[in-house]
Amino acid sequence: MIDAFAKDNLHERLRRDRKALLWKLDGLSEYDARRPLTATGTNLLGLVKHVATVEARYFGEVFDRPSPEPLPRWQDYNGSDLWATEDETRDQIIGFYRRTWEHSDATINDLPLDAPGHVPWWPEPYLNTNLFAIMVHVLGETNRHVGHADILREGVDGRTGMRPEHEMQIDEDARTAYCAKIEQAARSASSAKA
Repeated sequence: MIDAFAKDNLHERLRRDRKALLWKLDGLSEYDARRPLTATGTNLLGLVKHVATVEARYFGEVFDRPSPEPLPRWQDYNGSDLWATEDETRDQIIGFYRRTWEHSDATINDLPLDAPGHVPWWPEPYLNTNLFAIMVHVLGETNRHVGHADILREGVDGRTGMRPEHEMQIDEDARTAYCAKIEQAARSASSAKA
């Protein structure tokens, strides 16, 4: 009974976070969706492409259920899944992510939580694992990158939140006052330690 509960709970949280990641692209121009927003080049559309690739590998190759999507060999990893080329459209990348969901969901639905998996890119003694561990791992990866996307999107246009129904109108005066309060606390703490 606990296995079914755990599997359903993890799966539902993964579905929630997938949608949140895609929502971060809503209403953005092509430029804002693709442009580097950190010193390391992190960008919103690249996060979607990366998470899709991660999910395709973990719920595909790890359980000998290769993704129907073409993926480069993991041994040849070069970071190209972290950004969109000028030839890749937003719709192509989102489509890849959605098709990956279908494949991943089939793996999750078809296998028990203790189904064995093999992650050749993990070090010993962690190479051999199971569906439960992979679900936790992929959920953690997805959640981490949704957090990145949340911060990046806030930097682009101030929008925040996990879902559209939880988004509040931006009150610039309230944000300015709130940030000023935090800034003052930081300065006070800094000068007190000096």
